[in-house]
Amino acid sequence: MIQELATFRVAGSRYPFCPGCGHALTNDALNAALVKLQLDPLKTVIVTDIGCVGMSDQYFDVNAFHGLHGRAITYATGIKLANPELKVIVLMGDGGAGIGGAHLLNAARRNVGLTVLVFNNFNFGMTGGQHSVTTPHGGITSTTRGGNLERPLDICATVSVNGASFVYRGTAFDKELADRIAEAIQTPGFALLDIWELCTAYYVPNNKFSKTELLQTMQGLGLAAGILQRMDNPELAHAYRTEFADQLGKPVLPPEPIEQKFESALAKTTRVLLAGAAGGKVRSTASALALGGMYSGLWATQRDDYPTTVMSGYSVSEVILSREEILYTGVNQPDILAVLTPEGLSQAPRQLKAMDESQTVYVVPELADQIQTKARKVIFHLNRAAVSRKSLAVAARRPRPSCATPACIRWKHSARRSMRASAKTSRRRISKRWKRARRFYRNVITRHLCRCTRRGGTTARRGEPHAGANFAHV
Repeated sequence: MIQELATFRVAGSRYPFCPGCGHALTNDALNAALVKLQLDPLKTVIVTDIGCVGMSDQYFDVNAFHGLHGRAITYATGIKLANPELKVIVLMGDGGAGIGGAHLLNAARRNVGLTVLVFNNFNFGMTGGQHSVTTPHGGITSTTRGGNLERPLDICATVSVNGASFVYRGTAFDKELADRIAEAIQTPGFALLDIWELCTAYYVPNNKFSKTELLQTMQGLGLAAGILQRMDNPELAHAYRTEFADQLGKPVLPPEPIEQKFESALAKTTRVLLAGAAGGKVRSTASALALGGMYSGLWATQRDDYPTTVMSGYSVSEVILSREEILYTGVNQPDILAVLTPEGLSQAPRQLKAMDESQTVYVVPELADQIQTKARKVIFHLNRAAVSRKSLAVAARRPRPSCATPACIRWKHSARRSMRASAKTSRRRISKRWKRARRFYRNVITRHLCRCTRRGGTTARRGEPHAGANFAHV
């Protein structure tokens, strides 16, 4: 026998809201609705974003997701589409409704099966009482000291015209609020409740606002209360499952497995951190390292970090190679850390401090004196691997066997860059010199490959994979 739940509130918890805040009343109504429906807590999700109302999810004994301001509906949409059997309830303020306005109207247009409760108190209560998209005309806030000149957004009309299945407007004082929330949760499609409240910290004192003024404002704006729309349209998540039932469980694109081609001598899990600057091919190098590990039969993960700016700032990549499945992708204490630029160094002080004598730091000469760590420090000179631009251009242009030694890898990367630079020069001017240089530097390249082979690298016939592309030496 299943025992009925008397409450969905976390035992002994108390709301953190200001005295008289309407959020407490609305949350109590939500709890009453959940008790009435007796939903399975394991199949119920409350999604919140930033703001006073964003603290609500922790007081309910159900699944919860807390995200960025204005993005609650996007998270909720993903959750619902991933598992249509879940009951997904979004709690957001009027600030979040304004910031995430595009998400709001598109969720209504798509008729995603969400229940959205807008805790509407006409201002940004958490950040100082600034005006929001629902602040009434003439409302005094910290950013409209002379009264708001803007027309408030009619949230209910906005989602109604875009196809919401259930729309309700009321106040936190409505006796029927719990029933309306329960009805909205049971609605298959998109349901929204615009719940007007009192913000006793800012809007109430600034406007001498009260419950009576709340109702008079609604009437003065010509906004109707109660259930404003009911529609019976297909809910998106279930419609997708029905339309593409024959594709369920099948990959969207043909799989492209990475087959093992080489054997690795890697004895233990190795964590590598590359710290450089934007535009320095840090991520590309990390991807090549991870791919080489997978070709060698290893588990590999890559995690990148970089700012939103383009071609400026730091670029950091973390790669883990292991014979066992990698369940945690963070690199708190790298086995190998390469510091390539000052921007990269600025992002690695924590890792440098955590490293010990068994680990290695590779650093360019100009940054060597700035490295303070217990790890073994190796200074490497990138310029010593450089060759003339013309020979690099020839090497990049002519298909040739490849090797996987570090020197050859640098050679190939430099060759590609030089080839792009050489392409800007008129071919007519260099055609004769190119032919002469090609004959000469062909021998240079051959000697380089022979040296790589003597050092332990191997070559392959054109078109075949190179057996030396085993990153196990890392």
